Amino acid sequence: MLGSRLGACAVFSRACGAVRAKAVAGEEDGDPGGDVNSNLLIPTGTGDSELDNAVYRWLQWDKNPKTRVQIESLLQDGKNKELRERLCSRMSFGTAGLRAAMGGGFSRINDLTIIQTTQGMYHYLQRCFPDLHNRGIVVGYDTRAHPASNCTSERLAKLTAAVFLSRGVQVYLFSRYVPTPFVPYAVQKLRAIAGVMITASHNRKEDNGYKVYWENGAQITSPHDKEILKCVEEDPAPWADSWRDNLPDTSPLNRDPLEEIRKGYMEDLRAVCFHREMNQKTPMKFVHTSFHGVGHDYVQSAFKVFGFNPPIPVPEQKDPDPNFSSVKCPNPEEGECVLVLSLRLAEKEGARVVLATDPDADRLAVAELQDSGQWKVFTGNELAALLGWWMFFCWQKSEGRCEAGDVYMLATTVSSKILQAIAKREGLHYEDTLPGFKWIGKRVKELLDKGKTVLFAFEESIGYMCGTAVLDKDGVSAAAVVAEMATYLDSVNMSLNQQLVHIYEKYGYHISKTSYFLCYDPTTNKRIFDRLRNYTAPKRYPQSCGMYGILHVRDVTTGYDSSQQSKKSLLPVSKSSQMITFTFQNGCVATLRRSGTEPKIKYYAEMCGSPGQGDKLFLEEELKKVIQILVEEFLEPSKNGLIWRAM
Repeated sequence: MLGSRLGACAVFSRACGAVRAKAVAGEEDGDPGGDVNSNLLIPTGTGDSELDNAVYRWLQWDKNPKTRVQIESLLQDGKNKELRERLCSRMSFGTAGLRAAMGGGFSRINDLTIIQTTQGMYHYLQRCFPDLHNRGIVVGYDTRAHPASNCTSERLAKLTAAVFLSRGVQVYLFSRYVPTPFVPYAVQKLRAIAGVMITASHNRKEDNGYKVYWENGAQITSPHDKEILKCVEEDPAPWADSWRDNLPDTSPLNRDPLEEIRKGYMEDLRAVCFHREMNQKTPMKFVHTSFHGVGHDYVQSAFKVFGFNPPIPVPEQKDPDPNFSSVKCPNPEEGECVLVLSLRLAEKEGARVVLATDPDADRLAVAELQDSGQWKVFTGNELAALLGWWMFFCWQKSEGRCEAGDVYMLATTVSSKILQAIAKREGLHYEDTLPGFKWIGKRVKELLDKGKTVLFAFEESIGYMCGTAVLDKDGVSAAAVVAEMATYLDSVNMSLNQQLVHIYEKYGYHISKTSYFLCYDPTTNKRIFDRLRNYTAPKRYPQSCGMYGILHVRDVTTGYDSSQQSKKSLLPVSKSSQMITFTFQNGCVATLRRSGTEPKIKYYAEMCGSPGQGDKLFLEEELKKVIQILVEEFLEPSKNGLIWRAM
């Protein structure tokens, strides 16, 4: 998730000038030693003065021998193109914070860029919160590692902590790896100013990330992300104490919140457990895979809270492994092809349901054995239909519940509208948000502050919020909730898939399809979306796609929405994203979007039937036709060199 190159070298050139001036005066905080008392740059020989400036700053600031040598080797080998890619762009906050490959360079995750980002964050938080030093921040991490760069999530978390500790800020650094949901939970529980989670979630093994939470327990949204990056650019030189990764071990300002947060989280989990006695008696078995990540211990604990016997772990994937050695990619969303070990184990153990948490345990995939002997892996939208129904069903039967008019469900705009259909029929409220759980978390907090009840929220990429103890997606709680739902349905001789059919029959069939193309070239990415904005003439969007007429177009990148009288989108403008939604005359809604975390162009399409009506097979065929034409005419994969979904 690399930031724009626009003006990046110029920014670094200005930064270098500022640092040279400091160096002359002997004021450079980040002086790594050596003779820097000169207002002339050390020549690096690239023939590009801006690149020379960036190379010089990197070699002046970076104290990690392995990432230093990566840049030195590229310089020695004359690989200026790669040097520019690594040094003349900076990461920007996307849908899930900072995320990029680990390695040397300002556009990658490494010791220096984590220190710089954290220093920028410190400056910004200091401006926003006079009580920053007392309230402090939370820091968590997963188990990723990149030996070639000497980068591990734990080390990067300790450097993050060191920056704040060196400025006298209280830090709550977890003493071991934790699921991502523990960080936003801790921010609220400890009344901290902010939180940082070092993780790249389900990305490839070479990647890592830096996810930031605000005091409300939700991921940061604009303008906080942009202001933090501004602060980084204003003072990019690392402070001497920022490199002291052992500072958390000795500072009295550091506190380990692990036991307190784990205990509190598990206690609060009881709020979404409705049938504990039944769970204790069920003959059902569950298999759980943690995908070589952090989830095993925590899902085991969650099952205990719900009264279940422990789920059966997949031995090869139970313990953390930064190489993700048993899977093609560490993303359970990819379906059956990456769930082979867990499905085979379930067949051997007589378990009908498989639960898969991704490496940082904030997302959940579910598979169920059908009577045919085949496994059904539920899509993110299908599982959301089940969980949305279940949370409403349990709320309906609860004592002392509030009025339905005060109850909300939410989903991102690229997700299925099944919650909207449920809410409409049952008298609840439903709201759309922009893609990314940061928008859901922010809106849920606003609703809670107004005294409203939020039952459930989700995004189609297998992210679920059951209850509101965590204002982010949470695979640990979702795993336990799915197990309880499956247990209840089993007690009335129903399977998850049978209940899904009942939901669609009652609220209308919602047939959706989501997939993606790999696109590594930002220029191609931009060209595809610019073409759609100027399709038949400048600033004229397509009016049809093949034989299918287009009723409305919404472009949240520019803030345009043809369905509104004002032509302005009701959703917030997101200029850093690329996302256009087409509503077709046949009722299909399709969105094209650039991923905020990976080099992908995604498409999301859905056909919605009316409650009690609708021919499922017709809807499926119609959706298939729309997608085929949409891809060929709007994405032009052959012409643009797009790579079809690899899995």
